Amino acid sequence: MRGGQGERTARPGASVVALLALSLALGGCGSVGTNLFGSSDNFFNSLSKTSSNASADVGGNANAAATDVDCPEVNVRNGAATLLIGSKPGDAEPAALDVRYQGSIIRTARECHVNAGIMTMKVGIEGRIITGPAGGPGTVDVPMRIAVVHEGVNPKTVVSKFAREQVTVNTAVDRITFTHIDPEISFPLPQPVADIDAYVVYVGFDPQGAPQPKVKKKPARQRANPSARPKPSAQPGQS
Repeated sequence: MRGGQGERTARPGASVVALLALSLALGGCGSVGTNLFGSSDNFFNSLSKTSSNASADVGGNANAAATDVDCPEVNVRNGAATLLIGSKPGDAEPAALDVRYQGSIIRTARECHVNAGIMTMKVGIEGRIITGPAGGPGTVDVPMRIAVVHEGVNPKTVVSKFAREQVTVNTAVDRITFTHIDPEISFPLPQPVADIDAYVVYVGFDPQGAPQPKVKKKPARQRANPSARPKPSAQPGQS
């Protein structure tokens, strides 16, 4: 740490302003509140107060302490913005009339802090589950993945985390909003630090990546050895 100075907070960048504007627009239509994660957390509203004026040791780069470190943007990965759950288990993509539940990602938020050369991100996802033609009351398992990728000619995954949320559907025709927050997306800052501009946080549904329950294997039965001959039993009267 240089000169006893404390933790450094990375600035969210211009995209946070766009997110705040989006929250007001969505709040006006009545389907989504202006506070993404509720009054208890107040995470989304806190983004407008994030500052990067404080300085810290960011891993030995002499110029990095005097410059801003951008907070990587959050994007929904192509092909992972929609979740379809069918009435028949095992269907990769159910037919339209077989859809029980459909999930979608409404919006995202993030917050970054840098300390001792490590960036820690708090990433939030707001989504929605609606019932389909074959749907009804029940519990929906929502699998998601958050991945930090260093984009470029050869993209490199920096961090990848799987998560799931349980969403309860109460009626045959329902629309439920859910949120997921991961406060511990941590990774070392790249060298040079300017490469952080190439970092992107991808979020999306990941039903294929859900860990499968372990099935205990039954012990194998011992097979009889056909070459082994049974011992002859003793005959009566034999000594």
